[in-house]
Amino acid sequence: MTSIAILGGTGYAGSHIAREAASRGFDVTAVSRSAAEVPAGVTHRVGSLADADLVRELAGKHDVLVVATHALGEPDLREALPQLIEAARDGEARLAFVGGAGSMLVAEGGPRLVDTDAFPAEYKGEALAHGEVLEALRAQSDADWFYVSPAAVFGSWAPGEATGSYRTSADVLLADEQGNSEISGADFAKAFVDEIETPAHVNQRFQVAH
Repeated sequence: MTSIAILGGTGYAGSHIAREAASRGFDVTAVSRSAAEVPAGVTHRVGSLADADLVRELAGKHDVLVVATHALGEPDLREALPQLIEAARDGEARLAFVGGAGSMLVAEGGPRLVDTDAFPAEYKGEALAHGEVLEALRAQSDADWFYVSPAAVFGSWAPGEATGSYRTSADVLLADEQGNSEISGADFAKAFVDEIETPAHVNQRFQVAH
């Protein structure tokens, strides 16, 4: 049985991943800073990325350590990354990151979404920090990891439709014929857990969208 621990496991992306993984029979532990309800079949633990001992314990006891936290949370994900990589390496766990869409290119050879005038200023700091995490992962060779960027429209404010399908891209933002870039929480989680179940993006980032 595949076992996964999800830091940020009660947030929007984390809870969808937990529900999808549990539905496939995975052993799932969701970690959050305070007590919370979790989907059926999921174990909950109180804790955070800031607890180095907990991170090492989780990495040692699970096949995959999912990081579904804000990049600018406490601690800053950029600062916590070396600790995560070391824990995963020592525990022989695969690291799996819920990233952002801001680091996606708007076209081949084009600017990143976060660098365009259309990108909301209030989300720029978080997007830039997530981009730095991705670049740091790409620059090292000590960990087994993957990083998933959702479509541009993704979150509890835009739950979307669970279609059971998705498209993937490496670095260019996916959009439909009307220019919409969207993914539901359920379909994002399906793509995420598909990657855990059948690795196809080893040490790579990929994006998912409808």
